[in-house]
Amino acid sequence: MGQQHLAEPVTGPVTVALVEDHQVVVDGVRSWFGPPPSPVELVAEGPTIEAVQGVEADVLLLDLNLNGTMVVDRVAELCQGGQRVIVFSEHEEPETVRAVLDAGASAFIGKGRATRESCLETIMEVAADRPTVTPPMAQAIATDERPHRPQLSDKEREALLFWFQSMSKASVAARMGIKERTVRQYIDRARVKYAAAGRPAPTKEKLLICAIQDGLIQPDEVTIYTSLAADPGPR
Repeated sequence: MGQQHLAEPVTGPVTVALVEDHQVVVDGVRSWFGPPPSPVELVAEGPTIEAVQGVEADVLLLDLNLNGTMVVDRVAELCQGGQRVIVFSEHEEPETVRAVLDAGASAFIGKGRATRESCLETIMEVAADRPTVTPPMAQAIATDERPHRPQLSDKEREALLFWFQSMSKASVAARMGIKERTVRQYIDRARVKYAAAGRPAPTKEKLLICAIQDGLIQPDEVTIYTSLAADPGPR
């Protein structure tokens, strides 16, 4: 997928690349989007991730079971490359949903209960970099029996920590070597997790307090940011 294009805000129709190995599903998704002009356009489809690489698309709609192989372990590399990923799968087991969300997926749509309206709404929300919680995501969060606090991935925690150090999201992205949009996704996802846990954190200050209360961030870790350019230490 074209990363430079994906770093730009979405201003026109949302473009989608679909990775799906069942033609009947491809045809169904295409019919949901409708012919141009449409708010969502299918610009590429293929039975493997590699089949749509090089295609510029705002959102990647990804089936998890491709030709009999689960590709959960491919989600992280796609997200870290700056791709907005929505998993579109029948494998709605909470542990699977949590795994792809922890890997950085923006949303999870369950094939078994997806409708045209819900699918388009989720795609539009993700393309606008707004947090969204679909039914499989809500179920996965509600049944999470891990320690009673929102579970942040290592990347989410790292992004929050840099951001709490008064770094801009652009600076956080440069420090982590990822896209700025991915930083926003990490922060928004942390907010979604806290909201789902009944502890909404709409502001940066509230999010910091929650993270410290839960031990996700230690107070002494929140230090004043020093630019790499100003650091006289060894390179």
